[in-house]
Amino acid sequence: MFESLRKNIARHIEITDTEFEIFRGYFHPISIKKRDFLLKEGAICTFEAFVTKGCFRIYYTGESGSEQILYFAIEDWWATDIDSFMNQVPSILTIEALEDCEVLIISKKDKDNLYNQLPIVEKLFRIMNQKTLVAFQRRLISSHGQTADKRYLEFLEKYPSLEQRITQQQIAAYLGISHEFLSKIRKKMHKSE
Repeated sequence: MFESLRKNIARHIEITDTEFEIFRGYFHPISIKKRDFLLKEGAICTFEAFVTKGCFRIYYTGESGSEQILYFAIEDWWATDIDSFMNQVPSILTIEALEDCEVLIISKKDKDNLYNQLPIVEKLFRIMNQKTLVAFQRRLISSHGQTADKRYLEFLEKYPSLEQRITQQQIAAYLGISHEFLSKIRKKMHKSE
């Protein structure tokens, strides 16, 4: 479990073996069964989770009752409600396991302690947060300025192996379109191949 975390960190910063041993000591492994929740809307998010196995959907429920998927967290991704985690306010997001999952969890208190013990960790999370912000900005621009066809192609590029692991309804909810419209897009793309 921890080797994938080490590889993830190495993509952002250099960390010594000794520093990594300290770092990993703040994380706790947990397992989540398919259809169980890592976080429910209304709860305060007390963790950041690194996914070592499985797939989560991170979504909110709109006023109409429809689910809007913000992103999927698969192996080597992080999952949290950053607003709830940072500000300790009730979450508007839900994090649900779409498969049996394993994650490494760090609490807010432990993360703050880790910042004090290993200052390089602040650099790590700053870089990761900046990359996350860029990804969300691109997603927002795409959702407002791209056709549904283009958004579907971007989904396939961003999550190349995920289409076989989730339902078409979940892909449609991520794209902000109906399941029927997604079916039309897929048929049109298969005809043009």
